[in-house]
This record gives sequence, structure tokens and C-alpha cells, in this order.
Amino acid sequence: MSDAVKSPDVSFVIAAYNAQETLARAIDSALAQTDVTVEVVVVDDCSTDNTASVAASYDDPRVRLIKQLSNGGPGRTRNAGIIAATGRWIAVLDSDDAVRPGRSRQMIQRAQATNAQVVVDNLDVVPMNGGPSETMFAESELAGLQEVTLAAYIDSNVIFRSTFNFGYMKPIFERDFLLRHDLWFDEALRIGEDYILLVSFLAAGAKCAIEPSSGYIYHLREDSISRVLERHHVESMLAADHVFLSRFPLRGEAMAAQSRRTRSLEEARAFITLVEEIKKKSLGGVLLTAIRNPRAVRHLRMPLAVRMRRLARAVGVNPIG
Repeated sequence: MSDAVKSPDVSFVIAAYNAQETLARAIDSALAQTDVTVEVVVVDDCSTDNTASVAASYDDPRVRLIKQLSNGGPGRTRNAGIIAATGRWIAVLDSDDAVRPGRSRQMIQRAQATNAQVVVDNLDVVPMNGGPSETMFAESELAGLQEVTLAAYIDSNVIFRSTFNFGYMKPIFERDFLLRHDLWFDEALRIGEDYILLVSFLAAGAKCAIEPSSGYIYHLREDSISRVLERHHVESMLAADHVFLSRFPLRGEAMAAQSRRTRSLEEARAFITLVEEIKKKSLGGVLLTAIRNPRAVRHLRMPLAVRMRRLARAVGVNPIG
């Protein structure tokens, strides 16, 4: 195969919806990867601003624009990008985030050294006010782990346990493994679609290595931490977990972790229901919800607005589409 038609090392898939202000930063950072070949697949999810024009303005054959015919949300948009991608590795990049120049090279080297089909790395979190970034995980902690197991990944995504979890990590996937095992983003989910894809990779037998350095730059934004989390979002995650379990029966530590996650999601649903009943001033509804799930009541010790924001962050609210 000649260099002119050789597949790139990495395909960056950027799902974009009304991202005209930040999309160029994401594309530029992907194109700036060193010591690897890349392509950038931007999928516009029927934006109402100039998002598509920003992507189309690149006079670079490595950048391709796909326009969705109807708004489908993050899962469908990313799947469209994956279908169009030709690289050995698929890297999902949010339209308002960025990656450091050496990230792809470091992650591929980590995959080669450990025979991994998935690699995750650390994140630098940039606050909304534009102040200095903070690293999400202690580098020494990730270096000690070396890889993310199925049980550890599920356990990290138990709701109410911590502010940040492994679900925030942005993996690169081996494209052949994805196609061979028919693994895709759940198009019915608007929240938590990243979790289901990675947990499915792990359940299918993929090894997930950890690159402890920070290569992904995660920009906090108001709608990513304060958007209202509604009961149907949690119910959708419970339904998605049910579908996942029907395809990948779990045992041992992984099943124990899944049981904890399921209970936490049910508790989150009960808490949201409790908040709804309080807002409606329905004493009967409050009492009924409290009786059915008394653990939800304990979260009322924290101001509702604070708890709801933390809950939204715990499940990785994604504003795309």
C-alpha cells in the first residue's frame, strides 16, 4: 500500500452541535499530533449556527465534514463518524475540548507495549473562568493501576461516590476490535453513552491500558455541570445497563460492582423523584418516595441545587445535540 492511500494511525471523531466558538480549537489540536498520521472526521448534528462552515473552511484533506440529516444526539453522531473513519485507532474528541500534541503517540506506544485494544489517559480540567487547569487524577495513582479492569470501571461509575470517575476518560479504541465485536455508541442515550461503549469493550475481552500523563484537555462549561438532570435520563441509563447485561452476563467482582451501580442509579432516580414531589408540594408523594427508597432522603442534607449539580457531574452530563 502506498503512502498516498495508507490508512492514518488515528481518526479523531468530533461530534459537533452549535460549536462554532470552540470547534477550530478541537480540530487544530487533532491536526497538531506529532509522530503519527491523523484524520479528523467532524460530524455536524444539524447545528443552527456556523459549526459546519467552520469545519468546511479547512483546506486540508485530513479534515472531513459529515452533515447529519436530522439531529440524533451524541451516540448517533459519533457512530456516523466511526463508520466514516479509516484509522487504526478511533479517538473521540468533544467539540469544545482539545488534546496535547504528543497524546496520540504516547497512547499508541502504551497500547503496543501492553497489547491493549483500548487506552485511556489523564485529563487536565480547565475551569469555566479560564483559570489554571487542574489534573483530574493523581498521575501516581494511574501509574500504579496500569490498566482499567471491567470491575474497576463499573465500580468507578457508581453514582454519588465521587465527583470524577473513570467515565470522564476519553479512550482511543482499536477500530478492528470495535468492528469485529460490533460495538457502537448507544444511540438512544443522551447521557452516559460513553460509559456503555467502554464497559462493552471491556466485557467483550478488550484490555484497557492507562497512560498516566495528561493528554486530554477537558473544558468545564456551564451546561455540562448545571443542566437539569431529569428522571428519564436515569431511567434510560438503567435500561441501557439492562441491555448491556443481556448481552454480557457478568460474574464475580464485575457483577458485584454492577449491583452497586444499579442500586445507585435507582437511588438517584428516587432522589430526583423526591425533588419533583417537593417542588410540587406534594406531601403524599414525598412520603411515598421516602418509604420506597429511604436512602434518597439522606441527600436532602445538602442543598438541592448543589446535590443536583453533583449528580449531573457524576453521570457525565454531555451537552452535545
